[in-house]
Amino acid sequence: MVQSLNTQVDFITDATAFTGLTDYGKIMIGDKGFEFYNSRDSRKFVQIPWEEVDYVIASVMFKGKWIPRYAIQTKKNGTFTFSSKQPKKVLREIQEYVAPDHMVQSLGFFDVIKRAFRSLGKKKG
Repeated sequence: MVQSLNTQVDFITDATAFTGLTDYGKIMIGDKGFEFYNSRDSRKFVQIPWEEVDYVIASVMFKGKWIPRYAIQTKKNGTFTFSSKQPKKVLREIQEYVAPDHMVQSLGFFDVIKRAFRSLGKKKG
């Protein structure tokens, strides 16, 4: 069995982790870190201490009405992408432990297209 990082749990919800294949399980937010536990395989889990979190990147659609997924970028181990049933509540709970200036909105579809066209105009030299 896996030992949790947290001594006090603030919030638990059903979630999906996008680590290679999709894994279904539960997200646990507590005083020491962010944790994801797979519901079928106890060996598949993600534990991220709050000291390791660099940025939280949220994909926001329709002016905040819908948040399909969010990612946690760590200082050493890369980016982990998640989706949950209550994403707004998850992000509010994360905001208690991560500074608000380290919670950012991801680029939208048209922003990516604009960047692509701007980079075509620049000289490579």
